[in-house]
Amino acid sequence: MKQRSLEELFDQCINRRMIIKNKDTLRHSYTPDVLPHRDKEIEKLAFPLISTLKGETPSNILVYGKTGTGKTAVVKYVGKALVKKVGGKFYSRPSIKRIKPDFEVENHDNTPLYFIYINCEVVDTQYRMLAKLCEYLGESVPLTGWPTDKVYDIFFNALDSSKKLVVVILDEIDKLLKKSSEDILYNLSRINTDLKNAKLSIIGISNDLNFIEFLDPRIKSSLGEEEIIFPPYDAVQLVDILNQRAEEAFYPDVVGPGVIQLCAAFAAQEHGDARRALDLLRISAEIAERENSKKIEERHVKEAQIKTENDRIVEVLRTLPTQSKIVLYSVVLLEKYNTSTIITGDVYSVYKDLCRLSGQDILTQRRVSDLISELDLLGILNAKIINKGRYGRTKEIRLGVPINQIKRELEKDYKIERISYYVPPVQHKLG
Repeated sequence: MKQRSLEELFDQCINRRMIIKNKDTLRHSYTPDVLPHRDKEIEKLAFPLISTLKGETPSNILVYGKTGTGKTAVVKYVGKALVKKVGGKFYSRPSIKRIKPDFEVENHDNTPLYFIYINCEVVDTQYRMLAKLCEYLGESVPLTGWPTDKVYDIFFNALDSSKKLVVVILDEIDKLLKKSSEDILYNLSRINTDLKNAKLSIIGISNDLNFIEFLDPRIKSSLGEEEIIFPPYDAVQLVDILNQRAEEAFYPDVVGPGVIQLCAAFAAQEHGDARRALDLLRISAEIAERENSKKIEERHVKEAQIKTENDRIVEVLRTLPTQSKIVLYSVVLLEKYNTSTIITGDVYSVYKDLCRLSGQDILTQRRVSDLISELDLLGILNAKIINKGRYGRTKEIRLGVPINQIKRELEKDYKIERISYYVPPVQHKLG
């Protein structure tokens, strides 16, 4: 069979009937002009930030809510509206030159306002955070190699070099605490006592409602001056959001009956996740386009649902920390070779053997139990607490995803693949 040339393939794609007019409007990063069903949350966030209109430092704010509840979109929406009103700029990428306002300052003491957005899943250590802040302020700092104190001094001097009000948005702030110390949050939350010209405020965004409970009380009191909780969307609200985005994203009359409602229903089952709903709609449209279909139909949504679920599991497994992967691989081995009920003690016993084989540090049983709980929250494991009377409590554990899929993805990590060669010597402990 003759293979088609790439030029022929490209021509076919260009001439094919298109469904999607603007795919970017279905992305998580897109902030629409109107945010349906978030009026209350916008007001709650805007109120403490009104002090910026007077050139005053706003309270530090923590924004909570499950994934896809509009937290980041609302923070960016309010931030961009404020800098347009007050004067300044909203940065989501580092500047090349020292930050300067784009337009005239309108607050009473001519203090320009800057919002700096940082995703803590990417910038996840104290050094990286300070280096990135320096970069936003026009200072060049190497990614590694300098003492942290030196980088902090450069950041402080650049920040205080002129009169300005800076609001730092730390998205997924809990990820920063998992990989770094609390020092960066302590320093940023207390920096105003030493600044002479500039002022700094923090907006933290988190999916974890409990992360602040583990903070040092001094940081907790200064960081959580204001707290805003975002509720999940219901199916009706998700329909409104998808209808709004669909008008911008698609050509007329390409969305079949029931498509929007089905996307919303699937997403509503998963804690009202608007990101999930948008992903389903976008992938459904891509599938329909590949089939050269005239419309997006319900069958495309069902196919997209299967695809996104598999993609989500693969992404979660791929990005797990090494210790979590070893804990999960311990459960995989126990489920494969052991027919009895799996409890925390069994997992910890196998986990210790695997750590020795791989040269990894052995965590305490309590920390391994915490990792099991985290995997349970991700839906990879199902961990049920059972009471064993005078023997205390333990977790009864089983896999929440097909074992072969987990095993296949974990063994793509060379550290786990190396462990897998040594499974037979420890197999006698599993049976």
